[in-house]
Amino acid sequence: MATQAQLIEAGLDDSRGDPGPPWHRIQGPRDASTMWYGVLRKREHGVFIGALCFRHAPRFASLRASGWEEVPVEAIGL
Repeated sequence: MATQAQLIEAGLDDSRGDPGPPWHRIQGPRDASTMWYGVLRKREHGVFIGALCFRHAPRFASLRASGWEEVPVEAIGL
C-alpha cells in the first residue's frame, strides 16, 4: 500500500496519474485522512487487495470480521 503522492515521487504513475502494475488504485476521497479512514488489505490468490473504509461505518467492522487486516500508517509506503 502506498499513497498516490508516494507513487508519483517514485515515478511509478502514468500520465493520467494511475499507477502501473503491480499497483492498483483504491477508490476514496482525495482528502481522506487516516484519522477517519482505515486502509485495509486482504491476501487473495497470492496478491493483496486493498480498501479504504470509514472507520466508524458498519462496513469497516464487517471487513475486519471477514479477515481483512488494517494496515498501520507507518507501513504505508513503497
